[in-house]
Amino acid sequence: MKAKIIRIGNSQGIRIPKPIIEQCGIKDSVELEIHDRELVIRAPKENRSGWDGQYKQMAEAGDDQLFVAENQSKWDGEEWEW
Repeated sequence: MKAKIIRIGNSQGIRIPKPIIEQCGIKDSVELEIHDRELVIRAPKENRSGWDGQYKQMAEAGDDQLFVAENQSKWDGEEWEW
């Protein structure tokens, strides 16, 4: 599909047809990237998306242990009150 570049104040833009916006799941904002002189417009990724899978992989690998306790000072353990 081709789209015309239009003037929007001092900027330029394109009009994206409503069906394309709906198919892409675009709501209020988009992410823009440039790859080899190509403009990529996409719906923003959800914050923290994929974290649950990463946590699961860390737990399976045994890489989800706290390391702070190893470096805890006397003040942290005895004098600090929560």
